[in-house]
Amino acid sequence: MEQSGKRVVVLVEQIYQEMEVWYPIYRLREAGVTVTTVGPEAGKTYASKLGYPVKADRAAADVTSADFDAMVIPGGFAPDYIRRSEAMLNLVRTMLAENKPVAAICHGPWVLCSTKALKGRKVTAFRSIRDDLENAGAIFEDAPVVVDGNIITSRTPDDLPAFMQAILAALTNRG
Repeated sequence: MEQSGKRVVVLVEQIYQEMEVWYPIYRLREAGVTVTTVGPEAGKTYASKLGYPVKADRAAADVTSADFDAMVIPGGFAPDYIRRSEAMLNLVRTMLAENKPVAAICHGPWVLCSTKALKGRKVTAFRSIRDDLENAGAIFEDAPVVVDGNIITSRTPDDLPAFMQAILAALTNRG
């Protein structure tokens, strides 16, 4: 699926899961998408769970949802740090409110819990945060990928192929 002209933000923070950042970045670039990494600080390098670096292209406070067509929220422990940043949460909230695709994998849906956007929405995630999602009002499904409107969720790195197919389909459907 050729996606030239599309712009996707990948949120980054420390202790991210390597595959859940880099697989989407490379797959999106392969499809012609412009990918921007956004963290709390522009130019800062964030280490993964194994120490692999990713540099934030931009700071969350310096971008708006108008800069992007979709968003990817990786897992690992990064979501616990992402949800501590009000600028990052505001970007997620705005993307959701504007009905833009917001995709979260593994522990990534933790960020969605902090946006108050999950009430009545179907989602999946790594099994250890199921209670958190249900307590936020979500309907949990154990599936490789769950798409409910503009929210796309997956469980683990094993689900990345289905996750990326859903993201690319959502970009295509946005025209």
